[in-house]
Amino acid sequence: MAAAILGGSGCLERRRNAVSSRPVVIVTGADLASQALALLTDFEIVYAGKTPQTADLVALCQRHNPVAIIVRYGSVGAEVMDAAPALRVISKHGSGTDTIDKEAAKARGIEVCAAVGANAAAVAEQAMALLLACAKSVVHLNERMHAGFWDKATHKSIELQGRTIGLVGLGAIGLRFAKMCNAMGMKVLGVDPFAKNLPDDIRLVDFETLFRESDAISLHCPLTSDNRQLINATTLAACKPGVLFVNTARGGLVDEPALLAAVQTGHVFAAGLDSFALEPMTAPHIFHNVPQIILSPHIGGVTSDAYINMGVGAAKNVLAVLNLSELTAVH
Repeated sequence: MAAAILGGSGCLERRRNAVSSRPVVIVTGADLASQALALLTDFEIVYAGKTPQTADLVALCQRHNPVAIIVRYGSVGAEVMDAAPALRVISKHGSGTDTIDKEAAKARGIEVCAAVGANAAAVAEQAMALLLACAKSVVHLNERMHAGFWDKATHKSIELQGRTIGLVGLGAIGLRFAKMCNAMGMKVLGVDPFAKNLPDDIRLVDFETLFRESDAISLHCPLTSDNRQLINATTLAACKPGVLFVNTARGGLVDEPALLAAVQTGHVFAAGLDSFALEPMTAPHIFHNVPQIILSPHIGGVTSDAYINMGVGAAKNVLAVLNLSELTAVH
C-alpha cells in the first residue's frame, strides 16, 4: 500500500510511491492503526499531518481528488469538499462529527459517518476518573501531600453512594457511564430526546428536573447549534449548590466564563473538564490555577484500544459507503 504524508502547514509532501492508480483516502492526521490500514489495502492513503489546516486539506484534495476523508484532527468544510469532486464519504475517527460541515456534505451528496461506540469505554472511564477526582479532591490532596501537608483532620470528601447524577446524552458513552454510576449506588437521571429502550435504572427527565435534582452532572452529547453553551449562567444557577460538573463531550457546550464564576462562588463544588471551547487550550486560560477545576487535554478517547477501534470503525464506514456507491452505479 502506497502512502503519503503532509506534515502540517508549509511542509512538503513525501510519498513512497509517486504514482498510484488506486483511489485515495486522505487521513487528517499523521497515522492510522495498522488494523485499519489492513482494511484499506485497495486505496492510496495520504496523511495530512498532526495539525492540518483548511489550506493543507484543500491542496491535498486538489492534488489527489480523494474518494474518502477520514477525519482525525482539524475540520472539513465546504471548501475542502469542493476541492475533491470524487469525494463520496467523510468518516470520523471517533463519534463526534461537529468538525464536519454536515449540511455542506448533504448538499453535495457526500455521506458523513462516525465510528459510534468505538471509544465509548475510554471516554466513559475518563468521565468517571474526573468525577471521582472532583468528589475526592484527588489533585488538590496530592499537591498538598507533596508539599508536606497532612490534611486528614480538616478535609471531607464527597461520597457518591446515594447521590444523583444527571447525564446529558444517553448514547454509547452515556449509557456505559450510567452503568458505572449505577454500580456505585448512584441514582441516574438522563436527558436525551433520541433515547429508546433504556434500562429501568435510568430515569428520563427534562432539563429543569435534571438541573434541580442532580448532585453531579456529566455531558455526553454531541454539539449542535441548538445546545451550544447549554451550560451557562442561567442553567448553572438552576443547579443544586455544590454540584459537581464533568464534561468529556464538547467544549462548546459550556459557557466557560459562567462556569468559572460558578466555581469561584462555590455553587459548583468542582469541575472536571476534558474538552474546551478552543482547542488546543490557549495559555494563559481563565481555568488555569483554579484548584477546583481539573483539566485534561481532550484525551478521553485516547487509549491504545480506542485508537484501534476508532480507526477500524472509520475504515469500515468508508468501505460500507463506497461499496454501496459501486452497487448503486452498477444497478
